[in-house]
Amino acid sequence: MVAKLEASERAAALRELSRWRETKGRDAIERSFKFRNFAEAWGFMSQVALLAEKQDHHPEWSNVWNRVDITLSTHDAGGLSQRDVTLAKAIDALAG
Repeated sequence: MVAKLEASERAAALRELSRWRETKGRDAIERSFKFRNFAEAWGFMSQVALLAEKQDHHPEWSNVWNRVDITLSTHDAGGLSQRDVTLAKAIDALAG
């Protein structure tokens, strides 16, 4: 089973993931991405989907036209885990 991050681990992760923020009312992190149009947003989602499949860890997300909102939390751990941090870093690398 995947372990939930301890408070010190969470703080360190959030320092590294400066564009992500804690989700209100949940043990999760989130980030919004904006693109020039729907096609770019959808292309980004396709790339993230491939990363998620490779890591066997899937985000919660939504897409409205040029915006993609992503929330990461590990259900098996009951909150934020290292799996979320790893996926967030990979998503950041894609987004540039």
